[in-house]
Parts: sequence; C-alpha cells; structure tokens
Amino acid sequence: MLPETVREAARRFGRTPVLVAPDGRELTYAELDRRSDEVAAGLVAHHVEPGDIVALVLASSIEYALAYVAAAKVGAVTAGVNPVLAQPEQAALLELVAPALVVRHPGDVDGLAVPGAAPPPLPDDPGRPVAIVFTSGTTGIPKGAVFANRQLSALATAEVGDAWGGGRPSHAATPFPHVGFMCRFPWQIRAGGTMHLMERFRAAEALRLVVEHRMPSVGGISAQIALMLLEPDFDDLDLSCVETVVLGGGPAPAGLRREAAERFGARVSVRFSLTESGGIGTATAFDAPEDEALHSIGRPRGPVEVGLRDPGGRDVPAGEVGEICLRTPTAMEGYWADPEATRAAFWPDRFLRTGDLGWLGDDGCVRLAGRSKEMYVRGGYNVYPQEVENVLSQHPGVAAVAVVPRTDPVMGEVGVAVVVARDPVNPPTLDDLRVFAGDHVARHKLPEDLALVDALPMTHIQKVDRATLAALVGDRSRAEVSRPVQP
Repeated sequence: MLPETVREAARRFGRTPVLVAPDGRELTYAELDRRSDEVAAGLVAHHVEPGDIVALVLASSIEYALAYVAAAKVGAVTAGVNPVLAQPEQAALLELVAPALVVRHPGDVDGLAVPGAAPPPLPDDPGRPVAIVFTSGTTGIPKGAVFANRQLSALATAEVGDAWGGGRPSHAATPFPHVGFMCRFPWQIRAGGTMHLMERFRAAEALRLVVEHRMPSVGGISAQIALMLLEPDFDDLDLSCVETVVLGGGPAPAGLRREAAERFGARVSVRFSLTESGGIGTATAFDAPEDEALHSIGRPRGPVEVGLRDPGGRDVPAGEVGEICLRTPTAMEGYWADPEATRAAFWPDRFLRTGDLGWLGDDGCVRLAGRSKEMYVRGGYNVYPQEVENVLSQHPGVAAVAVVPRTDPVMGEVGVAVVVARDPVNPPTLDDLRVFAGDHVARHKLPEDLALVDALPMTHIQKVDRATLAALVGDRSRAEVSRPVQP
C-alpha cells in the first residue's frame, strides 16, 4: 500500500517537496519514489527478505522516510526506535524484534542505495506487516504494535477518503518512530503537502516554521502546544495564518484548550487516540459548543466505534464511568511476538481496550475520567487525576499541572498537585488551588500537597512522565507534607 501510494504521489506531485530538512535540504515526491527504489535494491543486496525486520534508530529525517518506504517496497517491516532513548532502552526494543538489519546513521541509508536500481514488485497483500510502532512505555517495557497494509489503507481512507491533493505546509510534531508518522504517512503523501522537519521539537522553532511558511493548522501533543504558549514572544508573532489547532497525544485540560483558542485566534479540536488504534479515535468539533469543546473528547471519528465497558466487558449505562474501548479497522494486528498481551488488549468482539476511563454524556460526547492505572483511593473514595487537573488548569496562576498520588498512613493515598507556575516569583499556594477547585470537585478530590517545578517531566514522545512524578512526590520529606484534610 505504501509503495503504490508513493509511486502515484510521484506521478501527481513530482517536483513538490514532501519533506524539508532543518538544513534546508528538500526531498520531492519524485525523489522519494526514485531514491527509495535505490535503497530498496540495496536492502535486497543485503539479503533483507519479506517479513524481515529493519530497525531504524534514526532521528526524524529524509533518510528515515527513505528507509521506511524502501523497506515496504521489499516487504520488510520497519521498527522505528527513537534515538533519544537511553542505550539500555534501545537495546531492549531491538532485542524484542530481533531485526535483520539495524540502521543507526543517516549516511548508512545513502550507503545502501544502488543507483538506478529498483526492487521487484510485490504482490498485493492486505495482511502484510509494514510497521512496528512501540508503545510509550510509561508503565513498563514498551510493546510493539504491528500494522499491516490493511490498517494503513483504512487510515488513509478515514482521513481523506479517495481524494488526492489539498495538502498544505506543516511541521512534524512527533518523532518519526511515533504512530503519527508511521501509520499516517500514506495519507500525508496523498494530500501532497510539504512537511518541515525539526531535529527535535522546540517550541520556538515550531512557531518560527508556522510563521515563516504561513501554516494554517498547528497540531501536536498537548504538552507541545502548552510549551508554544509559554514562549516569551508568542504574542508578538504574526500567527494570523493559523485557522485551526489540533491537540492530541494525551489529556488536554480545559485551561489549555481555552488559552490555545484565544491566543492563536483559531478553532480548536481535541483528539483522543492511542498507538494501538493507529492514532485515530474521537475528536471534538472545531465549532463545538463550550461544554464539548472544553470538557469532552468528542465523538468517534470516521470508522471508529466507541464502547464504555466494565471490567467484565459489559457495556455500562450512559453517565456511568467505564473503560473507553474502540473498534476500528485501523487497530493494530496485535503486539509483536506477544499473543498473551494481544489477547488482553482486545475484547472478543475486537473492541480495543484503551485503559482510559470515561463516561458518555447526554450530548453523545465522551468525557474522560482518567487512566484506570492512575486512579487512586483516598479514604475509600476513588479519585481520577484527570478530573482534578482539568479544573486546576483553569487557575490563572497555573501554566501546567499534573496530580499524582502519594501514600499516606491515614487516608491510604492523597493527591499532590505538581504545578508549573505562570509567574515563578509569585506562584499559587496550596490554599489558592484548593479554594479555586473547591466549587467544582468534591473535597476528597482536592490536592493535599503542592510541588512547584520548572517543567513537567516528559517521556520521549512528549507525554507527561507520571512514573518520574510519582518518584518526585514520593521523595518529598514528611516534614514538607501537611496532614490530610478530612472530607
């Protein structure tokens, strides 16, 4: 599917750049097809066969894209390994997939190329694996989600139907090993737009690209949009080109949604998905009323069906909290070499378990309660951090916030608000936050300690690193901690 899409895009868009590197180098659609043919021929010469794993330990780059397409052209499966991971983390991922070939340097891709050569064509096979995308690994060793031609085709259709063209300039928000590139590259190619790359995400650089290339849409993980808004010169930039802002890749607090809409002067949509779904799930409408826009994750997108289920797999009534489950033709085939984890990821009717809790409102929108593994029990009461974060994020003194539990000898667990202050010289106090949130959530849900930080720790794909936060609040001395407040 990917090779055929690249060939057709080369015919349609020829000299249009598909990728622009940070140093200004361009790769046109025609060059993507021709040069990936040459690299594919080199893979064959190195005895890479259909079904073999090619691991790319490369930054987001022209070379990464060439190697990915080349591997697909010979029927190999690409496993992207983010080079910012520590060496032991990289080694664990490589051990998991046992690649036939590991590519670690951009120059190695050009070194594989056989000038003027091309691989033999492959027969059509919807079930042929194309990509292994590693999960974020915030709660343990990442697993490899496998995507075949059928999932990539379903994603392309979900995004653009049978249409070609209409693409506009954009910047690569997430690293190429992320599901956002690995599974969505075919539809991006069909759109015919130009993607500008960054060696690594930097808010100032992303904003520069938006302004310089007059990008009409700004997208990224919620933390990335928050970092853009924190840039000191944000309000001096000419962002009049921006029509829409898309927040994905993790919880988007109401305060962030509102601020993004106001300061970008654009319509905002929040996207909910996960790696295993192929990066598609639900979305809020750009013209949604306030309650949907600020407090929900919207409705199913395209072919996606949503179910809310109890631990036994039974549907829960509207308004009650259950695990959000997705059934979609874009969902992964399964986890690489892990049939047990694959069985645990799906209900028998192929609804994918997300691990996120939520409920269905009367308006048909899904609202998040939080991750099932993040819920804690305070004095016998369940507390979902997402709910509390959503309220605290709207405090005028809070730039970013996460609520994490800490063990307590009296209440079992209590919540700690980890806050990035808008004004570090005059940060909000614990009492400020409790009073502000007290009218919106029950007393037992209010934070009982406050930790001020310069920035929330992030994983390599820019999600809040809750394991690091848990260690941070656990290390705080008991002298710093006030007694829990009785509900």
